[in-house]
Amino acid sequence: MNRCMATLAGTAAAAALALSAPGTAYAAHGILIVDGVSHREPVGCFPLGDFVPPVVSNYTASAVAVWSGPDCSGRVEHFVDPGETYRPNGNRSVFVS
Repeated sequence: MNRCMATLAGTAAAAALALSAPGTAYAAHGILIVDGVSHREPVGCFPLGDFVPPVVSNYTASAVAVWSGPDCSGRVEHFVDPGETYRPNGNRSVFVS
């Protein structure tokens, strides 16, 4: 009986720890330049300019997805690889993970 209780207590403690640990956000290491604005250690969705021709320069270690719609909606139109500069035509946002 003691062995069963010890196992249950250990399982419950592990489950509680797993559920209480905060999630970790990972940023891309480096700099992403979107429409002339530098973003150090970027993560998430960035809008492309409405009034200027958009330019994305990726100086991170991760590929950046160019989305057809605002707020990283629609479909992925292009991936900007590390070290690449891309001039999207008609795309609305970029996403860095």
